[in-house]
Amino acid sequence: MIYTMNIMTTKRLIPLFLMVAAAACSSVQPGLTPIFNGRDLTGWKTPRYPECWIAKGGILTVTNNAERKGENLNTVKSYRDFVCQVDFKFGQGTVDSGIFMRNDRDQIQIGISGSLKRDMTASPYIPGKGYPVEAQGVKKLLNLDDWNTLRIRAVGKTYTTWLNGVEVMNYTSDSAIEEGPLGIQLHGGRKMTIQYRNMAVTELIPDK
Repeated sequence: MIYTMNIMTTKRLIPLFLMVAAAACSSVQPGLTPIFNGRDLTGWKTPRYPECWIAKGGILTVTNNAERKGENLNTVKSYRDFVCQVDFKFGQGTVDSGIFMRNDRDQIQIGISGSLKRDMTASPYIPGKGYPVEAQGVKKLLNLDDWNTLRIRAVGKTYTTWLNGVEVMNYTSDSAIEEGPLGIQLHGGRKMTIQYRNMAVTELIPDK
């Protein structure tokens, strides 16, 4: 029968299955601590519009509701110097999202800038200054139909970004603050979807 499998074959396959499953669950790089458990919003402040933040199967799907409301989803924990890494994938609509850096002002952009009407992924958006510098080489590095990895380092007032393993931006912000939460932006006034996974952070301890 095609469904028959002897016990020895089964015993050999079980360890292999466990190895594959373990590999699939260990996508966060060593040294980084997950800040998203893949199932719910534990560790994040309760959003005003929970229907816009759907956690399932290791992925956080961020999408506007019928009223196209926007908001930021912030971590409960605050951070000083840190490295943050997230995977993101563009969905439908004109995606305008990003990661807020210890406050609700300084942001590392992901997707289309509402003011410039073009992609500014991995560039800093600073209120009052717009985009003071632009990340370099993003057009060649960015996967529009697949997952991307954004890595951000914040040390004091200086932000550095990497897209898919390549350093693309370095900027020192006068408006940076010493400590605060991280945030994910859902831009209001539009219809868009973006997905996040493997969100993780490591805190950097300054040398004494």
